[in-house]
Amino acid sequence: MAQDAGVIAVDEGALHALWRSFAMIIFSEIGDKTFLIAAILAMRHPRLIVFAGAFASLVVMSILSAELGHLLPTLIPRKWTQTCAAVLFLVFGVKMLQEAREMKAGNEKIQEEMKEAEEDIEGDEAAHDGTGALTPDGEDVVPLEAMEAGRVDGHARRRSSGAARPASPRSSVQKSVKSYAEAARNFFSYLLGPVFVQAFVLTFLGEWGDRSQISTIALAAADNVYVVALGTVIGHSCCTALAVLGGRYVSTKISVKHVTLAASGLFLLFGVVYLYEALLSIDPETTDLHPLP
Repeated sequence: MAQDAGVIAVDEGALHALWRSFAMIIFSEIGDKTFLIAAILAMRHPRLIVFAGAFASLVVMSILSAELGHLLPTLIPRKWTQTCAAVLFLVFGVKMLQEAREMKAGNEKIQEEMKEAEEDIEGDEAAHDGTGALTPDGEDVVPLEAMEAGRVDGHARRRSSGAARPASPRSSVQKSVKSYAEAARNFFSYLLGPVFVQAFVLTFLGEWGDRSQISTIALAAADNVYVVALGTVIGHSCCTALAVLGGRYVSTKISVKHVTLAASGLFLLFGVVYLYEALLSIDPETTDLHPLP
């Protein structure tokens, strides 16, 4: 009987972790830049290839993030990883609540995100099909259409508005790494196709350091890493499929303000749950809760 109760408790914990990771991805990714990048690419290229490239990138990102979170309990006790996860979700929830209160109703915010996504795609295409010009520092490529329209700043992120500085050892290393990355991209473009690689690279760069990646690390640190990875992969598959099939239409109908409010409530709920679980994991018989005299 005790063994059966333990199995039921484990199954319930796994289901809770699966639901948390899935819900976190759904509320974080709908209307996000990576969502819009997939939607725009799907209007220009075959949808199946765009879905495969974007989804493959998100699967890789989910596994990497989950593994990073899995390493934390090996360094610090699980009760403290749960506490850190609780604090992280509470901070994200409060921040998203503030952002939602400052947003205007409607889809003005998502239209700005759509414009940024289009600029990223145009800049990436200009850098790899030769239809762009170098900036004065020689490190960025601006599409010719953007130069004619006077939209240089949206594509090129210049380090300085002054004269170009002499090359430093660090810049030479960066150029060397960039050349190797370019060679690898050309190889995989030949192997898998340029559309697949473009969807993969743009999605990976847009997702790296994003709130959903950090949240995945926190979830994996506090729960079963395999269940969290599965939940995030399922969530990404749903969001990517929605973006590819009707992302442009969805972006005109949803309100980022309402989505952000819902996400903030979800993150605050996760924070409270993890804080409660962290407090339950503290054993009063082995932990000295009284301050020193």
